[in-house]
Amino acid sequence: MGVGIRAAGEDDRELVVRLLDEAFQDDPVSGWVFPEREYRRTTHHRLMAAFTDIVLAEGRIDVTEDGTACALWLSMPAAGGDGPDGGDEADDAVRLRESVDPANARVEEIARLMAESHPADRAHEYLWMIGVAPARQGEGLGSALVQHVLDRCDREGLPAYLEASSERSTKLYERLGFTCADRTLDIPDGPRMWPMWREPVTGRDRS
Repeated sequence: MGVGIRAAGEDDRELVVRLLDEAFQDDPVSGWVFPEREYRRTTHHRLMAAFTDIVLAEGRIDVTEDGTACALWLSMPAAGGDGPDGGDEADDAVRLRESVDPANARVEEIARLMAESHPADRAHEYLWMIGVAPARQGEGLGSALVQHVLDRCDREGLPAYLEASSERSTKLYERLGFTCADRTLDIPDGPRMWPMWREPVTGRDRS
């Protein structure tokens, strides 16, 4: 049986924030941004809410019909084009920190690091985040959500990009056709991330 997928709207905001908050509570990057577990439990959702609002306004969020998984995507232009928000990345990082946790410099730092490592030479689809309810992880929901957009990428000849936040998750993305970049994204005194790229699959490639 296939996984039912639909585009999220403003009415789904709280659902998406909750899914991301639950899915990323124990993520290595979230743990670096919010090192104290209790503080992370009470504050982490603000960062997920900020991400959700950005993508609701500028990109696309897909959710499973049963509301147990979501994926956040942005369409990124090639260098020289306007980004999704048309703003300056440094200013965006500052605004993110001020809106989420003003005294926490790591909120701003992670935003800067990810923006600096992002490929800019070709237009592509960017998988910013994917969240699956902890009780439903391992059932293929994440793969179905990603493949849903990759099928469109293949039809339109668009590559896709993401940053995997754990070595384990790179294996999932490799099965979907992504390959690791030459460099990892090493957070100062923190975890490692794996930038990954996927070229579109053409009809000839499929045969």
